[in-house]
Amino acid sequence: QVQLEESGGGLVQAGGPLRLSCAASGGTISINVIGWYRRAPGKQRELVAAISNGGVTNYADSVKGRATISMGNVKDLVFLQMNSLKPEDTAVYYCAAFTTDGRELWGQGTQVTVSS
Repeated sequence: QVQLEESGGGLVQAGGPLRLSCAASGGTISINVIGWYRRAPGKQRELVAAISNGGVTNYADSVKGRATISMGNVKDLVFLQMNSLKPEDTAVYYCAAFTTDGRELWGQGTQVTVSS
């Protein structure tokens, strides 16, 4: 069974950068769309950024201009580069893959904490 695992989270200072990675294990998948979501304390989960297998990207308004999503390589499926981090970016970040055979796969999440 394919599992997704995020990495790259942690404690960062406001204004700094962060790079998240999402790797798959247990098999291979054909991706239709893959993206990053986040859930901040007391808030609902929201889309941060997504990219299709055709390279079309979509970003939340709150991260436009600060975030870049890109497809990965054999090891890592997708990356999220975020710059100029703000305390309100503090959240658990999840990788989610929507496959061409109709599966929806989620990682366990990685905590990102931005200190002011």
